[in-house]
Amino acid sequence: MTAAVEFQAVSRHFPSAQGIVKAVDAVDLTIAEGSFFAMLGPSGSGKTTCLRLISGFEKPSSGSLRIFGQDVSDVPPNRRNVNTVFQDYALFPHMNVRDNVAYGLMVKGMARATRHARAEEMLALVHLDRYGDRKPGQLSGGQRQRVALARALVNEPRVLLLDEPLGALDLKLREAMQDELKSLQQRLGITFVFVTHDQHEALSMADSLAVFNEGRIAQIGTPAEVYAKPRTRFVADFVGSSNVLPPELTRALGGPAQWASLRPENTRLAATGPVTGTVTALRYLGAATRVVLKIGETDLAALLPAGQPLPALGSQSAIAFDQSALHLMEAQ
Repeated sequence: MTAAVEFQAVSRHFPSAQGIVKAVDAVDLTIAEGSFFAMLGPSGSGKTTCLRLISGFEKPSSGSLRIFGQDVSDVPPNRRNVNTVFQDYALFPHMNVRDNVAYGLMVKGMARATRHARAEEMLALVHLDRYGDRKPGQLSGGQRQRVALARALVNEPRVLLLDEPLGALDLKLREAMQDELKSLQQRLGITFVFVTHDQHEALSMADSLAVFNEGRIAQIGTPAEVYAKPRTRFVADFVGSSNVLPPELTRALGGPAQWASLRPENTRLAATGPVTGTVTALRYLGAATRVVLKIGETDLAALLPAGQPLPALGSQSAIAFDQSALHLMEAQ
């Protein structure tokens, strides 16, 4: 499969009063053409800097960056066949929607009638074909986000970069836009590179993802691989909700003396077992209730489906699980 984007030992370091800040540190990464790729991580982990490196707004301190085989380390942003959708949309408030979408074509010198016709095609693609005469201030947050998408797509980029574009939307609208983005990417077949700190967005939309931590990639894989088989404690704790078990507890539960991950949905309460804990919290989640047990110094969660009897706070309980659900990890 052709690589749309390749990082080869790419670093981006910044000087500061405390010394050198390693925003991105020797990252190796390949993003396949036509894929929906997510960069996931907490604030300051390096994911947005990687996006800016692809767009050309940052230059690597070392290493090489290729887009469809071409080394673009020294290529300016306007000469890269990529476009970016930002979290704040960056629409021009004094222009109507049609002119906002057509702006990039105007800069390229395209005739007014031609660029407006092309803008209307893009607005139809994002289901806003009757909104061309409105100003951005007359639109909802979700509609403004779709205008920003249309404006980025009108230039026919081979790679579309999305910098937390759903962060300003409420939960219900954000979930609806996740479905729309995924559907749009599948219809267009172009490469989407999506930056987010929201694990649910990355897991639900991406074909593959990279988990970033402190300027490095902690793990790359499909959402199912990263969720079910985290490499390290950081990945297990950050991607989804997981019980991270210290070596002594893993051994007490029948495994080797290693750090392990055990997802709450794979954990059940039991009357007897090798270890017991005290019920310290019950959190109702609708379809299930999250029960937290204190076992030594470790908080361990189990999900009980709706309708099952709940233990009392302060009561003692053991846990049960299939041994196949216990995933062993690297120390860190």
